[in-house]
Amino acid sequence: MGDFDAGLWSHPRLMTAVADEDWGAVFRTYRRLTGISQMKLGERVGLVQPDVSEIERGRRRVTSAEVRRRIITGLGLPAERQPASALPVPGLAFSGTAPDEDLLERVTNAVDGSQRVDGATLDWLDRLLAEHRRAEDFIGSRPLVEVMGQQLRTVVNLYAGARGPLAERVVRLASEHAQFLAWMAQDQGQSAAALAWYDRSHEWALEAGDADMAATTLSMKAHMAWSGGRGRRCVRLAEAARWSAPDTSPGVQGMAAQMAARGHALSHAPDDARRLLDEAQELIARAARHPEDEPPWMYFYDETWFTLQHGMAAMHLGDWRGAARHLTTGLGALPADYRRDITWYRSCLAHAYAAAGEGERALAAALASVPDAADIGRPHAWNELHTTASVLLRHKAPEGRQLADALRDRD
Repeated sequence: MGDFDAGLWSHPRLMTAVADEDWGAVFRTYRRLTGISQMKLGERVGLVQPDVSEIERGRRRVTSAEVRRRIITGLGLPAERQPASALPVPGLAFSGTAPDEDLLERVTNAVDGSQRVDGATLDWLDRLLAEHRRAEDFIGSRPLVEVMGQQLRTVVNLYAGARGPLAERVVRLASEHAQFLAWMAQDQGQSAAALAWYDRSHEWALEAGDADMAATTLSMKAHMAWSGGRGRRCVRLAEAARWSAPDTSPGVQGMAAQMAARGHALSHAPDDARRLLDEAQELIARAARHPEDEPPWMYFYDETWFTLQHGMAAMHLGDWRGAARHLTTGLGALPADYRRDITWYRSCLAHAYAAAGEGERALAAALASVPDAADIGRPHAWNELHTTASVLLRHKAPEGRQLADALRDRD
């Protein structure tokens, strides 16, 4: 972001429009200051061009908290400039941009209390975490945030009564909980909270000597960079996941390799992307032969998941038909209890079809995704469907207006 962009939100007219929540004036002023088109602005905020036009002209009001959140995120409105009504629902948000400050101190220093810890208790917490991971695949992250925060506090409180190997295991378990909380924050588009939790998880993983989790947190931060369109940062973080923890499992190595491939694809470096995809596929095959050697949070990582990731890389390389082929194959093999992932990849499939000029297929895939995208797929799958509608309208496909109307009904 350049100096002009950094100071953009200090412009008096733009500040006034935001304070008044006059989103039509925000759009008009933002476009006048930046020179971007209604189409480009719509792509940033997850709206199709006709909707941007109607908002600018005052023919449509922005009343949905979800649409306000997309505008704020897409245009990069700083936190200190945001109107109070556009802040996240308190019950679904973290108390701040970082985890509780006392957690690291409590896990690394003895705390008051004499609660004794045994292996059976930690086994139970391991199983409970695994069940919550599986539940999140189906119901999404929002219902679980508060539960997992409380569960992490329980784990941290056990540290005072742990001795020897049990103490190390408590720290390892805390790292896994923090990683899961980071993922859920990322799923809800709360980037600052996600990065803070990933950093905390990484520190605990290093303290516990858990190379697999240390590498995984770096790969997940690479995923965040990829989601934000930062290909070079994605590659650097994925490479760090590989060289900083060389003794990781094949599956964890494969995750890092495919993340680097996606970063290269995003940066339009097809040769590097394809080379790393081939390497990732070989690592995944090795992991599949010995699944017992993989850490528990890698339960989802298999050839089906890799096929879907291959489709994502193909989208960035502009191979829309290849992307649709990979995504269709992967979706056909994905179990029904991966509801959140099915929603996301189906919305990506709709985008791939739209870009390939197959409007009817794009609309069918998008409409099949709309209910779950509205329920558990916000903001990512929902934004992808808005992008699909924009692509269809850009191609002057009649399906674009149909999809835009279906999305507007739930915005």
